[in-house]
Amino acid sequence: MSESIEMTDRSARPTSIDPPEALNNPSNVIVGWSWAAAALLLVVASCLTMFPRLLLFLSETAGSSDRRSALTPLETFLATHLGVWLTAIAVAVVLNMPSSPSLKELQPKSPPTNPLLIPLTTAANLTALLSYNTKDVGTLASVVFVGSLVIALWGLWVIVFGNSVFVSTTIKTGADKHTSSFIFGNKHAASIRKQKWKREQKRAW
Repeated sequence: MSESIEMTDRSARPTSIDPPEALNNPSNVIVGWSWAAAALLLVVASCLTMFPRLLLFLSETAGSSDRRSALTPLETFLATHLGVWLTAIAVAVVLNMPSSPSLKELQPKSPPTNPLLIPLTTAANLTALLSYNTKDVGTLASVVFVGSLVIALWGLWVIVFGNSVFVSTTIKTGADKHTSSFIFGNKHAASIRKQKWKREQKRAW
C-alpha cells in the first residue's frame, strides 16, 4: 500500500507582518504633525495678542531692576500683528492637511489655486484694519497698512476673478458668470450674450 508523502516547501520565505495602518500611511503622520504645529502656533498667537503681561514676565531677566506693567505701543503693535499672521498660518496648516484617497476621488476637479490665499488674505484685511486704527506708532502703522491693504485687495481680486480662465463663461452663450451673478448682478451683459447666441443659432438653421 503506497502512501503519498506530502512535502512542504520550506524554501519559501515567511510572510512579513504588515505594520499597523497608522504607521503604514504617511498621511496620518503628516496629519498629526499638522495638528500639533497648528496648536503650537495658536498658543503663541494667543500669548502675543491676549496675554501681554505674560510676555513681560518671560522677557524679564534676573538682573533687571525696573519692572514694567505694560507693553509699549510699539511692542503691542508688533505683538498683535505677529499674532494675527501666526493664526493665519495655523489655519492654513489645518486646511491643507492631506485627505484620504477616497475623498480626493469624490472631490470635483478645481482650477489650481494657492492654499495660503484665503487665510493670508483674511489676515491681511485684519492687519490693514488694525493698522489704520493705530495712531501710537507713527509712520510704521501707515507702512503696514499700505502693505497689508495691497495684499488684501489683490487677494480678494484673485478669489473673485482668479479662476475666470477656467469657469468665467458659460458653455452655450459665453456670458461672464462672475459679472452676471452675485455680487455684481450684471444681468444685462448676460442677457445680451444670450440674445446674440440665439440669433446665431437661428442663422445656422
